[in-house]
Amino acid sequence: MASLVPVTVERLGAAFGKLPGIGPKTAQRLAFHCLRAPAEQVTALANALLAVQEVVTVCPTCFFIAEGGVCPVCSDARRDPSIVCVVEDAMDVLAIERSGEFRGMYHVLGGSLSPLEGRGPESLHLAELEARIQDGNVAELVVATDPDVEGEATAHYVARRFGQRGVTVSRLAHGLPAGGALQYADEVTVARAFSGRHPV
Repeated sequence: MASLVPVTVERLGAAFGKLPGIGPKTAQRLAFHCLRAPAEQVTALANALLAVQEVVTVCPTCFFIAEGGVCPVCSDARRDPSIVCVVEDAMDVLAIERSGEFRGMYHVLGGSLSPLEGRGPESLHLAELEARIQDGNVAELVVATDPDVEGEATAHYVARRFGQRGVTVSRLAHGLPAGGALQYADEVTVARAFSGRHPV
């Protein structure tokens, strides 16, 4: 039986379905919402999506998101450059910032080590982290990778690689749930994890 839904609407639903956390039914609801929504609302959504691609870049220092150059954290003179928090993803930076506990800098790795998925050290921003350490301003790395198998492997790799270079390497305390993702942790949990961090 042929589909009752026009191809254009199916295509829009399929596009929504590729977004994380959006299942087939939600994708279809979003597509039908766009059909009913005022034209200016749909245009605003389309323009916002295009602007994200055109305007938002990656900070050349820490690999967090930025608009036109260095990110707000790296350009903030009030931050402590001697302590760098190493995270997997840009969303992790936002989770830590919500806690209000950390006033240092960040380094976004762009993922975690996962040999099964073909992600080795060369796939992450580790060479750039090494360059930051060689500049001599970094005294401590706080490893805030997720407390899952890949995150733990990444934390141990960072500790081995950089712990011998006069830099203290610490790990967030496991107030974070095992197997959970940092970006979904609440502010209190992240704050407690920071205050209870320990050497690796």
